[in-house]
Parts: sequence; C-alpha cells; structure tokens
Amino acid sequence: MGQPGHAVVIGGGIGGLTAAVALHQRGLRVTVLERARSLEPVGAAISLAPNSLRALDVIGLGDEIRDLAAWSGDGGLRSPKGRWLSRSSAEAAARRFGGPLVLLHRATLIERLAALLPAGAVRTDAAATLVDSGGPGRAARVATADGELEADLVVGADGIRSAVRGTLFPHHPGAVYSGWTTWRVVIPVPGARFTSHETWGPGRIWGTHPLKDGRVYAYAGATTPAGGRAPDDEKSELLRLFGDWHDPIPAVLAAVRPEDVLRHDVHHIADPLPAYHHGRVALLGDAAHAMTPSLGQGGNQAIEDAVVLAHHCDELAAYTAARRPRTTAIARQAVKVSRLSLMSSRTGLALRDTAMRLLSPAGPALFLRGFDGIADWRPPQTDAVCSEQTPAGNG
Repeated sequence: MGQPGHAVVIGGGIGGLTAAVALHQRGLRVTVLERARSLEPVGAAISLAPNSLRALDVIGLGDEIRDLAAWSGDGGLRSPKGRWLSRSSAEAAARRFGGPLVLLHRATLIERLAALLPAGAVRTDAAATLVDSGGPGRAARVATADGELEADLVVGADGIRSAVRGTLFPHHPGAVYSGWTTWRVVIPVPGARFTSHETWGPGRIWGTHPLKDGRVYAYAGATTPAGGRAPDDEKSELLRLFGDWHDPIPAVLAAVRPEDVLRHDVHHIADPLPAYHHGRVALLGDAAHAMTPSLGQGGNQAIEDAVVLAHHCDELAAYTAARRPRTTAIARQAVKVSRLSLMSSRTGLALRDTAMRLLSPAGPALFLRGFDGIADWRPPQTDAVCSEQTPAGNG
C-alpha cells in the first residue's frame, strides 16, 4: 500500500478544522493552513443545533459538546416592552429534534476540534494560494511562503471573502451586503437572571442567552447602510438603539465595555454557486454558501459540509449534489426570516406581532416548526476510508 492521500485545508475556522478531523479519521494525511497567527477565532458565541451535533458525533465530539448545553426551561420571542410573542422551551426542542441546542464560545469549539488533529497538522501564520485545482491524474497545488504543496484534495474553508472561491469561480459576484449589521458580546453579567430570548423591534433585533460557563451571550442587529460605525463607540450605539428595551437588556448593556463589542456588517451569497467543487478542490461553509445569521445555521451548515465532504471525498460531484440544494434552501429561508424579524413598517409590525401572539397558544412546537427539515438532519453513515488517490477529480 502506498502513502495515504494528502488533504490541504485552507482556513482554520470551525468548518475547516471539522473537515480536517473528519478527513484525518477517514485515513488522509491533513495539513491545515491558517493565515492568522493563532487559531483564536474572531467572533463571539455559536449556536449548535441538533443537526450539527449529530455531525460532530461522526468525529466523536458530539456528546462532549452536548454537555455544555445551558438553555433550560422556557424561551422564545419578545417585543421591546417585554411581551411574549411566541413561546418555546428547551425540552420541546429536544423532543422535536432529538437533542438540545447548545450555545458556546467559538474558542471552546475551536480548541476541542484542534485537539483531535495530529501534532503539526495545523500551520498558523500560513497564507495560502490555490495555484492549480488539479484534475484526473493531476494533483492540486497550493502555494505558501515555504513553497508549494501538492494535494489529492484541497478544501477551501477560507470564509466569506474566500480567495479559493474566487479562483474556482472568477465570474461569480461573491457575497453581497444583506442590508443590516450585527453587534455581539460575550461577558459576565453579575446577578443576571433571565429567560433565553430573542426580541424583535422595528428594524432591530436583540438576543440574550446564558452560556454554561456563567457568561452571557448577547447579540443585536439593525438595518443600516453598509460600512457604518458609531460616531463615538459601539456600546453607545447599542444604548441608543436598545437602552429602553425590556430587562435584562439594560443590565447587559450596563455590564458591557466599549471594547467588548464586535460589530460586523452581514454579507451573504445571494446568487448560489454553480457547484461546490472543481477539480480536486471543494468549498465549504461561508466560502460556499455564506448566509445571514437569522436561523443561526451558518456554522452548523459548515460542520455538516465537513462530514459530508469526508463521506464523499472520493467523488466531489456527489458532495455538491448532497450539499448545494440543502444549503441554498436554508440560505433563502434565512433571508426570509431576517426580513420578517427586521421589519420596520408600523402596519406590518402590528400584523406580525398580533399573528404571533394569537398563534402562540398552539404550543411550543409552533415556534420550532421553522426548523423542521433543518435541525432534524442526520449525517451519512460510512466506515470506508478515502482512497489513496482522492478524489476522482471530476470537474
């Protein structure tokens, strides 16, 4: 038997590391190239739904992450004055989809994934450029500052502004501005007692959720022109937008320091790519299908991509066939939800909120129904290893 096939993963985020672990466990030698100086992620928390937790089961990490679940009891959607628009519960979600919803800091997940890789597999401060996507009988080639690497498989996990995507599909328009921006914080809030919730106001949203480590994850969104910044600081901007909303929002804002706040415009891929692969290269996560965070599925879909890619590592056309329809549908649904949640028309708001309150007595399952077909996904099952010449190099 010859040497195991070599997979090069460009990007050391959650999707890239999950793919590296899954491919390593399928018998490939993996190299992860991360351009940042460390794996410490830019971002705050991530919400993992039962679908991505089942994907993590494939690499043996699911139960470890489930143990970090903090949501219990009721939750749901509220108005800025605190009125419940729609109720749900952690127990109802677990019953409906066969598992919990877990919120954790991205750094925690990154650390657990990296620990599953062989020593030396991850190279930081390692910018990479795809030179040749490869093909039948021809390896793909990736250029780094230390020279070129040949690979049987290259995984483009380099995010929303993916250079790998631009090389494979140079005429695709890429990601576009969605019309709104987000703010995120993960902080301790002494004495905070609250029910996990998301609040919808005119052109604005706010979410507050507990983490297992005792901190609070809060996020906000508002419709605004692209590239905007607060004239003073982002905490002050949040106070202007949300300071008079219901408890515990004022207490969270009081605990925030300006330097705690991350602000990012929301971009998404509105025009789906023609494929998620070319030659010996596959795209995953935001590089393939960046979506608005309205459903909290961006990271979840990247994790799904990773284990499905490992399952189809010998036939990348099958990977595209398995992932493109699902992620396209979820991305479109996320846009619809963002339009609903960020509605600003007074008449539309009144109709939306009244309808949600009237339908709420139908039970917690009503709030969860939007995740049918998403959170109940299950990964493909396989015991095979990737072949030594991976993949078939289909175009």
